[in-house]
Amino acid sequence: MSCKYTNKVSSVGWFLLTFAPKFATTMWLIFAFLSACLLGLYDISKKLSLTNNAVIPVLWANTLFCFVLFLPFLTGSSMGWIDADTLLYVPSGNFHLHLLVMFKALIVLSSWALGYFGIKHLPITLTGPIHATRPVMVLAGAVIVFNEHLNAWQWTGVILAVISFFMMSRSSQKEGISFSHNKWVICIIMAAATGAASALYDKYLLLSTLEGGAGLPPMFVQTWSNLYQLLFMSLVLILLWWPRRRKETPFQWRWAIVFIAIFLSVADGLYYYSLHSPGAMVSIVSMVRRGSVVVSFAAGALFFKEQHIRSKAWDLLLVLASMLCLWMGTH
Repeated sequence: MSCKYTNKVSSVGWFLLTFAPKFATTMWLIFAFLSACLLGLYDISKKLSLTNNAVIPVLWANTLFCFVLFLPFLTGSSMGWIDADTLLYVPSGNFHLHLLVMFKALIVLSSWALGYFGIKHLPITLTGPIHATRPVMVLAGAVIVFNEHLNAWQWTGVILAVISFFMMSRSSQKEGISFSHNKWVICIIMAAATGAASALYDKYLLLSTLEGGAGLPPMFVQTWSNLYQLLFMSLVLILLWWPRRRKETPFQWRWAIVFIAIFLSVADGLYYYSLHSPGAMVSIVSMVRRGSVVVSFAAGALFFKEQHIRSKAWDLLLVLASMLCLWMGTH
């Protein structure tokens, strides 16, 4: 009996020594894939919330609920109820660190605002694939700024993503949408560009100081940026939207607005811990997160009854092929 027990322990030890290091090195990629699934649900919630609704109040409510979700962690950390060694601890930080996070909040809000206006006026089966090309911009920055190197599989994935962008331009013409002249398409493209800048800045904030980054904990970045986003959006709501509210699209409360914050908060939490993991590549994390297009595309076809699904499906297949190539490249 003791011999069987010893063999069992030896087997467990062999398994841990063999597979645990490999599992640990890919955890950042698993977090990225989970984040992508939740981002798809986040996009669906946005579409449900923004259809025939005022954009700025929806965006403000999103920042409010995002902060409320993290308020217990901030309160618990400041009161000493959460131990400083745990993942949920939110450090107070100095003025310089808060300035870094304030700048991140401004970048994120710019991307959100542009994206919200775009998704309100465009089919989700079009906005999703456009967003899915954002990692190409992240890649260019990652190679230049962080000196990341891609292998043949990963470069193939990037090329496929670029080709899909041009195919989307062709598909959109069937719905009378011009990529070069439609202001809402331009909003989505600009949202993707500012989102790419945000991803690169996130990598800097979370990178250790030994590697040239700011070395901030994920909970510090996410919690305090939520607070600053709420403060900035409150100013926008009061100064820009409130005086003109009777001339704009009226605001309607929808429960989908709450789910925007829930799905986004959990997706971003997984995203921050993915970037914070040793060996994480921001170019790959950003590309995998755009896999959220699968979820939003399916919703556009099944629930929103959008048109020209077949031609758009080919664009989506190219995006999925690019994801597969990136996955192969990491192994």
